[in-house]
Amino acid sequence: MLYYLIPKDEENDDSDYHNTIIAQRERPIHTADHRKYSPEEIRTAIEAINSKKVPRGDGITNEILQRAYGQLPNFFHTLYHQCLRQGGFPKIWKRVKVIPIMKPGKEDTKDPSKYRTISLINVGGTVFEKLLINRIMHYVYTNDLLNHNQF
Repeated sequence: MLYYLIPKDEENDDSDYHNTIIAQRERPIHTADHRKYSPEEIRTAIEAINSKKVPRGDGITNEILQRAYGQLPNFFHTLYHQCLRQGGFPKIWKRVKVIPIMKPGKEDTKDPSKYRTISLINVGGTVFEKLLINRIMHYVYTNDLLNHNQF
């Protein structure tokens, strides 16, 4: 069934534009705004995840990550800072658990438009996304870059 819902991602299908973006991604970014995540930023992001949600593809629950952070905060500070510094998102965090959900009243299971999908990334990636979103939103708001009509 996933064959119908998720297209293959083959390197030889990448356009010149995609290859340019990939090359840019692999160069570390160093800007005036580039600074380590503070312990408070990481703690807040980890505490913000719902500890009652089901495990993702790697089997690690939010509660396990929160408890591990309580025991090894320096490990998590180093981990997330290195992700930021290197401009990378670990491959293991890119593996998702895809859950297809049939839209109400749709019976043809081979037509992808009959489904909506939920993609659950690993909890480590969820925290990193939250850290990135918080930084981006801070930048957008402090530099008044969001249109006042945008919600």
